[in-house]
Amino acid sequence: MAREFQRGHKAKISDLTAGTDLYVGVSIAGPGLTFDISCFGLDANEQLSDDRYFVFYNQPKSPEESIQQLGAQAGDSESFRVTLDRIPAGIHRLSFTASVDGAGQMSQIGPGYIRIVAGGEEVVRYSFTGSEFSTERALMIGDFYLKDVWRFAAVGQGFDGGLAALLKNFGGEVAEEEAAPEQQVPAQATGAPGFAPPPQAAGPAPSFGAPAQAPAPAAAFAAPPQPAPPQPAAPQQQPVHSAPTMVGPLTTPPAAPYGQPPHPPQQPGPPSYGQVPGRQPGYGGQVPPPAPAPAPYGQQPAYGQQPPYGQQPAHGQQPPYGQAPGQVPGQQPAAGAGLAAALQPYKEAPTGARWTPQNQQLMRVDLSMGGQAVLARQGSMVLYQGKVDFSYKGAGFAGRIVGNATGQEMQLMRCTGRGQVFLAETGAHLHAIELQGDGICVSAENVLAFDESLQHEVRRIEGHGIPGGALFTMQFQGSGTVIVKTHGVPVVLPVTPTTFADSNAIVAWSSASQVIISSQVRLRRNAYPGHSGETVNLQFRGAPGNFIVVQPYEV
Repeated sequence: MAREFQRGHKAKISDLTAGTDLYVGVSIAGPGLTFDISCFGLDANEQLSDDRYFVFYNQPKSPEESIQQLGAQAGDSESFRVTLDRIPAGIHRLSFTASVDGAGQMSQIGPGYIRIVAGGEEVVRYSFTGSEFSTERALMIGDFYLKDVWRFAAVGQGFDGGLAALLKNFGGEVAEEEAAPEQQVPAQATGAPGFAPPPQAAGPAPSFGAPAQAPAPAAAFAAPPQPAPPQPAAPQQQPVHSAPTMVGPLTTPPAAPYGQPPHPPQQPGPPSYGQVPGRQPGYGGQVPPPAPAPAPYGQQPAYGQQPPYGQQPAHGQQPPYGQAPGQVPGQQPAAGAGLAAALQPYKEAPTGARWTPQNQQLMRVDLSMGGQAVLARQGSMVLYQGKVDFSYKGAGFAGRIVGNATGQEMQLMRCTGRGQVFLAETGAHLHAIELQGDGICVSAENVLAFDESLQHEVRRIEGHGIPGGALFTMQFQGSGTVIVKTHGVPVVLPVTPTTFADSNAIVAWSSASQVIISSQVRLRRNAYPGHSGETVNLQFRGAPGNFIVVQPYEV
């Protein structure tokens, strides 16, 4: 039986349930009001020191998925999944909040609650009403907090200002621009969530967490199949979030649990490499009617050619005139078609890694991951979010002398802080190469950025008969990532005893490869009639596993 909490009541989670995988449901509603329900992951100072632990409608899960926003279900306006034993040590408090999106006050809300469900059974509930508040526009409902063990507290504290004021109270950053319109799914009035069997099923509902009398941990995730107080009918027009967005990367919604249909339907984006255009991947997702067979594997439709009927245009290819991206000819535009639908294919790529390509020419680095600075080519920053500092990175007097003498000088800036930096240069194709104790040789003019942890130095390639007596390149070694830029899509070839490459087209090669000058070396183009037009050729040798990278372009 659920324990009824009053404002200010606290208890150890272990006294409520033996499980650590918990379902948290929040119910709040008012006539004509729209709410943003969020979870703040705070540090020991009760500050949002890591923006990735602000879980809300634009960022529905934490990096390790210990906190997940599940959407409206089982009569709850919003629900979360909290896995306590997966929460990082730096997070000491989870604060569940609600704020009014638009005009309105907390005094206008009806009866609401926050509840915790473990093992398919509701173990605690804290109820509140609008009569407890006045002009507040935000509400801190309940907290999970760490005090030698995880505990739960019924807070029920009103807060002047909306989501932006709540963010500032917790030390978060607020962007000035408004979030793009999003489709909202009306809350279900009654019934169990989608991942639980229907109430009339013969078998018992799956549970996760152990029942109160059993010491075993939880097994499966489900909310109780019991009806909740009815919610007011959703307005006919879908609400639009007007609250400022967080300065932080946006993530895709988490995958729905087994058997549960996806909660918020998303507009289709550009298809992944090798994925059938117009069809969503993943088990349990809604799949549209089958489309005609696409082009051969990895092949895009020819330039100027329209894709087959019902098939999404390839990345970078415009749809037919008058047709919205993702729209099938002959059908009405989907809900939300217009500006949002037109921009959908170009939305920011999901986060989850330190280096994330946004497209072939744009790279994003998350400085808050890894805890180390990034050295990037001066002027390559096109956008940044968060608290980022840029400073000049000098090579020193000796470094400048060597760089000028060898042609391997790099004008760099140092990027530090907590935020995301977007890098690009002259539309070049960008490639993230991760080193794990190994090395790679790259010409300085082909380097866009790299982790400061990598060691880099000028390497000499000996050769007789070459002006200056040698060629030079940059060698990177250690553990980290280097971003290499190319003209066009490069090709990676294994090193064999008969591998030759034009020095003007070679981009990079494994540092363990042996490089010598080809016997067919020519120092100048058109040196004599009938000349092949090729300049210095390099011959590569090495053990199996070595490689070279060549671009379809000569510098």
